[in-house]
Amino acid sequence: MMSKQEETQGYVLDIGKIMSMIPHRYPILLVDRVLELNPGESAVSLKNVTMNEPHFNGHFPDHPVMPGVLIVEAMAQTAALVVVEALGEEAEGKVVYFMTIDNARFRRPVVPGDALHIHVEKVHARGKVWKFKGKVTVDGKVCSEASFSAMIADH
Repeated sequence: MMSKQEETQGYVLDIGKIMSMIPHRYPILLVDRVLELNPGESAVSLKNVTMNEPHFNGHFPDHPVMPGVLIVEAMAQTAALVVVEALGEEAEGKVVYFMTIDNARFRRPVVPGDALHIHVEKVHARGKVWKFKGKVTVDGKVCSEASFSAMIADH
């Protein structure tokens, strides 16, 4: 259940809580906040894309475009938060690793100034392996989609 402060701010997890849950840090931490979270099932997170991110120096400098692999990584980090929140104390000392990425599609470029809404949903979980489908939208339009699986392992 959200606190009154979280309800008025419009998010469930802030950056401090996110950093306490997954090991990623700048420049590879790609989730700014979690807007919706159903532990063990789904989440919607937010990533604000800014021009000062290091990949824009070399990824089409005259026409900056966020690399697709980083968009998929943002989906994976959101999924990791779903898993960690579901596992609770069992997640201590664990890390979530990519196993597969399937059917990745990139529908439109992501550029500085975009606000990514990263939607992930568990397809199934068996033991230490979890499978997700993800979709990223900007202004309500799909910019990328993928299915992926991850394994929970000791850190």
